[in-house]
Amino acid sequence: MSTTTKTNHIGRKISRIRELRGMKQETLAEVMGISQQSISHIENSETLEAEKLGKVAKALGVTKEGIENFSEENVINYFNNFNDNSFSNSQGTFNANNCTFNPLEKLMEVVEENKKLYERLLKAEQEKNIYLEKLLGK
Repeated sequence: MSTTTKTNHIGRKISRIRELRGMKQETLAEVMGISQQSISHIENSETLEAEKLGKVAKALGVTKEGIENFSEENVINYFNNFNDNSFSNSQGTFNANNCTFNPLEKLMEVVEENKKLYERLLKAEQEKNIYLEKLLGK
């Protein structure tokens, strides 16, 4: 059994996060405005400057700390703890997506508001037409 410690290979972490997000190297390169070969070079690098790491993190939609602390084990634990619209993390248990209103009622409110706006617009157009007809009649 080997007692060597795992290296903190930042490029592999970037690569794995990119893969988990369903993103190709070409897509990440396009978002960052660099070439695919540059992304390949980044993913093969064991370390990365803080500024470049920040740009990669932003393009991936994560934080620098998220990349630095990324591990497959944490991802597996996260999804194993996810159940019944709640998940547990180091700060406790949270309920996700508890809707406190009826979406259909909100939709109908918006429809009614749009009707009122349309009627006001129609009335304004009719008044404008009457005014223009008076001007032309003179």
